[in-house]
Order: sequence, then C-alpha cells, then structure tokens
Amino acid sequence: MSEAVKKVSTVRVIAAFLLDFFTAFFIFGYIVAKMTGNVTANGFSMQGTPALMAIALVIAYFIAGKYLGGTLWQRVIKTK
Repeated sequence: MSEAVKKVSTVRVIAAFLLDFFTAFFIFGYIVAKMTGNVTANGFSMQGTPALMAIALVIAYFIAGKYLGGTLWQRVIKTK
C-alpha cells in the first residue's frame, strides 16, 4: 500500500514562495551589487547586466531547491 500524502495548505505554499523570493532577491541582489559596485547608501541599485545576473541567480535558487528537497523557506514552513 502507498502512504497517504498530506495536503499542504495553499497559504503555506504561497507564504514559502514569497519569503523565498524576497530572501533570495535581497541576498543575491546585494551580492551582485557588491561585486559590481552598485551598493548605495540606501541599499543597492542595479540596471542591465547586473540586474539580469541577480534574476538568474534567483531562478537558479528555485531550480536547485526543486532538486535538493526544497528551498530554505519550504523546509522551515514544512511545505516539502
């Protein structure tokens, strides 16, 4: 017999996605901005290639999370 799979609340899945997105955006955005000299007094500001690099890293984070058993917030909130 197969094990019963618990249905996870849609609110928890959306919350995990949003928390993951903002966490990844600010972490990877800051790293790319720091490496490219786009850190300002109020945070960071990027355009063009650095912005595309940060977006690519955020997408890679979600893809890696899919294959590694869940992203940070999916594991914390237990949606995976």
